[in-house]
Amino acid sequence: MQVRKKILNALSQWGWLIPSLIGVLIFFIIPFCVVMYYSVLDNLAFSNFVGLENFRKLLKNDSFLRASKNTAIFSAIAVPLSVILSLVMAFGLNAKIPCKSWIKSCFLCPLMVPIASVVLVWQVIFHYHGTLNQITGLFGAEPIDWLKSNWSYFILTIMFLWKTLGYNMILFMSAIAGIPTDILEVAELEGAGEFYKFLHIKLRYLSPTILFVTILSIISSFKMFREVYLLAGPYPHESMYLLQHFMNNTFQSTDYQKLSSAAVLLSIVMIIIIGILYLIERKYGEDVEE
Repeated sequence: MQVRKKILNALSQWGWLIPSLIGVLIFFIIPFCVVMYYSVLDNLAFSNFVGLENFRKLLKNDSFLRASKNTAIFSAIAVPLSVILSLVMAFGLNAKIPCKSWIKSCFLCPLMVPIASVVLVWQVIFHYHGTLNQITGLFGAEPIDWLKSNWSYFILTIMFLWKTLGYNMILFMSAIAGIPTDILEVAELEGAGEFYKFLHIKLRYLSPTILFVTILSIISSFKMFREVYLLAGPYPHESMYLLQHFMNNTFQSTDYQKLSSAAVLLSIVMIIIIGILYLIERKYGEDVEE
C-alpha cells in the first residue's frame, strides 16, 4: 500500500512537470541543438561538416571582437553597480524613513513605462544639441556628441541602472524581510556591531538572492540591444556596438553559421560565469544551509 502511494505521488508530480518539460524541450533544447548543428557546417545548402572552423573564423572577426569587448566592459561596470546600489537601496528602504511607499513606486516606474518613450527622453538629453549640452554650456563647456563618443558607456550604464534598480531592490527587500530576527538579536546581545551583523549574518542569508539578482542583471546587460537600437540605430558608434548588434546584423545578412557559432560561444561563456557565481554562493552560504 505504501509503495503504491509513493508511485502515485511520483506520477502526480511528473504529471505536473511534463507540460513544462515539453515546452522547454520544444522551445529551448531542440532549437539550441539545431544552433549547435549549424555552427559546425559550412553552409545550409551543402551541409558539409567543418568542425571548429566557424569558431576560428569568428574569433578573428573584428566586429565580433569589438562587440564582445564592449559587452564585457559594459557588463563589468553595470552589473556590480546594479547589484550593490539596489542592495544599499533595499537596506535604506527597510529602515523607518518617511515616504517609503512613494520612493518604492518611483523606482518601479521604469517597469511600467514603454521603452520607446524612455529612449526618446534619453535622445533629448544626450543629443549634441540636447539638454545636457545646454546645461554644461552655461558653465562654458564645449558641447559633446554623447551618443558618438566613448561617453556612451556612461549613457548605457545610467540607462541600465534606471531600468533594473527598482526590480532588484524589491527582490532584496523581500530577502531582507526573511532574515531571522532572533539570530540578529542574539548577535546584538553578544556585542556584535552593525558591520559584523551585516557581513557575517545578513549577507550570508542574502547570498542566494544576491546570486539570483546578479544572474538576472548579467542577462539584462546582454539584452540592452533594444534600447541601443532605438537610441542609435543598427550601426551605432563603435563603443556602443554590442553582441546583440553583431547577432542582429549577422542574421540580416543570413550568415547563419557565424550567428550560430557566436550564439554557442555566448552560451558557453554564460554557463561558465553562472557556474562560478554558483560555486562562490554555495561556498559562502554553506554554513547558513547547514
